[in-house]
Amino acid sequence: MILNKETNMARARTALVVEGGGMRGIFTAGVCDAFLAAGYNPFDLCIGVSSGACTLASYLSGQYQRVYRLITGPMRGAEFINPRRFLAGGHFMDLDWLWDYAAVHDPLDALAATGNPDREFLVGVTEVATASALYLRPTAETLSEYLLASSALPVLYRRFVPLHGRLVTDGGVADPIPVEEAYRRGSGRIVVIRTRPVDRGKGSFLDGCVAALFLRRYPALRARIQELHRVYERAVEFIRNPPAGTVVLQIAPPPSLGTSRISAGLDKIQADYRLGKEAGEEFIKSW
Repeated sequence: MILNKETNMARARTALVVEGGGMRGIFTAGVCDAFLAAGYNPFDLCIGVSSGACTLASYLSGQYQRVYRLITGPMRGAEFINPRRFLAGGHFMDLDWLWDYAAVHDPLDALAATGNPDREFLVGVTEVATASALYLRPTAETLSEYLLASSALPVLYRRFVPLHGRLVTDGGVADPIPVEEAYRRGSGRIVVIRTRPVDRGKGSFLDGCVAALFLRRYPALRARIQELHRVYERAVEFIRNPPAGTVVLQIAPPPSLGTSRISAGLDKIQADYRLGKEAGEEFIKSW
């Protein structure tokens, strides 16, 4: 009887899980800004990967429209995304430049994002050697580095990030939607913000070709990317059919979402941001 009571208590947590998705994260930014505008934050566990972790950090810091400003501004410029630079051996996405720009022009309030002792905030990364997921709890001093590591999409960002004696890369490789991790950490109510429509999975052909071509020296990471579509589908299946006593609610964009992972016109970005705000507002009303 005591064990059952403790188990029920362990499932009392309310979690927010945020998927990555590159520029598609503008939808997530809209959802989180709707939450901020309403003063809505019932979550005591928050887990994000890749661009989702970055948006989550701005949400937890209370910085309204920070991600919107970055995506509609510097992230659309050639300093950040540059195919010619990539063909010449540089980054396709220059995260180092973007982090430096943001630190000067729109700095993240890292202390506000990480300073709540009653909330567990985790950033997911992928260990290169094993392709396993690591969930890091940042401090104000480590947050920027952890977010960079979680966003370091293999190949498009040319280097891996050294953290605590390991090389790590984009958190969406090992665990693209860390909903099961939220469950393992005692969450009985889980809200998932996605950047793909409910009925759309993750493609396998392009990612598999890129991994085979560029990641031969990293067999575990290459294999993980090649099976990522299956990992993604398992996470979606968990959302659809969670364990008994667990409620999983998802906020997902419609099929009409106009942004892609790496590019979008300003009009599409603004339209998808509005879709996210509307979805966030509707969620608050209905839950």
